[in-house]
Amino acid sequence: MLQTKHQFQTFEEYLSYDDGTDKLYELFNGELIEMPPESGTNVQAATFLLFQFVLLLGYKRVRGHGLELEVRGEPRNRYPDLTIIREEHIQQLANRNTIRLSMLPPLLVIEVVSPGELQRDRDFIAKRSQYQDCGIPEYWIIDPQTKTVLVLELINQIYTEIGNFSGDDLIVSPQFSQLNFKVSQIFN
Repeated sequence: MLQTKHQFQTFEEYLSYDDGTDKLYELFNGELIEMPPESGTNVQAATFLLFQFVLLLGYKRVRGHGLELEVRGEPRNRYPDLTIIREEHIQQLANRNTIRLSMLPPLLVIEVVSPGELQRDRDFIAKRSQYQDCGIPEYWIIDPQTKTVLVLELINQIYTEIGNFSGDDLIVSPQFSQLNFKVSQIFN
């Protein structure tokens, strides 16, 4: 039996689609591209950060890899490794864990870089551009290869580097100054 790929004309059409699985897909040029599983290293780093933010903000405003962001460009959606949402998002996301372009952006998006040059370019260039375009106030890039955390803040619609932290550096966050942990703790 020949199977054809479903072609989505709009993001709304994609949002109404259900294939009966819990797979995550990026919508690229109208087609679904299944997201591969994360590496253990990436999951460990994201989980450490999830716990730090839950202790600070409570569990309702901290979302893991399953949160979907609608973005401009291709792909039309992203699944950050960790997202800090606004209080009003809690109700807005009750039925579907998707932040639309028509909604206020999340406060912080964190990506943990996967191995490989293509993935590095995706996190450092493509996602950075898309998140900047969405108006996300703060973006962290966690790099297990170099064991660094790049913190970017949106200033005048452009991401500006706050710091590229490593080792025993405390991470400085413009919005979450109460955080108190070293970069090395993420990678232990």
